[in-house]
Amino acid sequence: MDAESQIPLSSPTASWRHQLQRDVRAHPITAISLLLALLAVLLLLAQSLVSLMMGDATLATRYGAYGGLAGFAATALGALPALVLRRVPQKFEDAMLGFAAGMMLAASAFSLLLPGLAAARDLTQSGGLAAVIVVFGMALGVLLMLGLDQFTPHEHDKTGPCGPGYQACPRVWLFVFAIALHNLPEGMAIGVSFARGDMSVGLPLTTAIALQDIPEGLAVALTLYAAGFRSLVAVGVAILTGLLEPIGALIGIGLASGLAMAYPIGLGLAAGAMLFVVSHEVIPETHRNGHQTFATLGLMLGFALMMTLDTALG
Repeated sequence: MDAESQIPLSSPTASWRHQLQRDVRAHPITAISLLLALLAVLLLLAQSLVSLMMGDATLATRYGAYGGLAGFAATALGALPALVLRRVPQKFEDAMLGFAAGMMLAASAFSLLLPGLAAARDLTQSGGLAAVIVVFGMALGVLLMLGLDQFTPHEHDKTGPCGPGYQACPRVWLFVFAIALHNLPEGMAIGVSFARGDMSVGLPLTTAIALQDIPEGLAVALTLYAAGFRSLVAVGVAILTGLLEPIGALIGIGLASGLAMAYPIGLGLAAGAMLFVVSHEVIPETHRNGHQTFATLGLMLGFALMMTLDTALG
């Protein structure tokens, strides 16, 4: 038996934990900030859950919860065809994800940033100060996602816990994780948009997010099936990725149901998080296979559809 074969192999969990510890030591301020942000998120989630369970939920809370469940249902609906479909052309899959990215971009602009600016202007009577408030919210959203990104695996991050030598996180699981992770800010956006019980803000955004969740659910299920998973398992995992939508919605409700200024800040935070995810996760995935043109055309179509929905429903 050679020396190399005698070297004990570390478990996947131990490898990931070791890399996580290295990241925390290398970025202590980021780790502490992320921990505090996650504690705040858990408190907001608990606040909304208690409100629902105690039966004193406001109309906004119920609307937000329904909106989050709609996103989850859309993800499940998109995943179900994978029970009979075995493969779609990669160009079509990239175009679908580009379509989802376009809808998210338009939703960030028309259903989050513009209402946030209008709400902040009503509170401050100043366009410049309103912009500062919303940009501050965007910065918080980006910082939150940067913190999560620092300590979670990504395929394009070759130095992270799933880089070379870490076989526990194959590429397919990184893609699934990225889709699941970005469902959280989508859900938060739904919750914040219903924080005032205003259907003109919440309905178009929820519709857009639900529509783009359908191709995402299908993409996750087909990707898992292509990697060798049974169709039932692939569909089940794809459906589970949608669970972060209702959870995010409850967090968003708790975020924006307090002080009046929290509403425009919350809209900016959700927009910043969504824009970060589109640029950092979704668009790189659509361009990875060399189908940039199809993905870009899908993005433009998704953007145009969301803009139309916002005009028609808002």
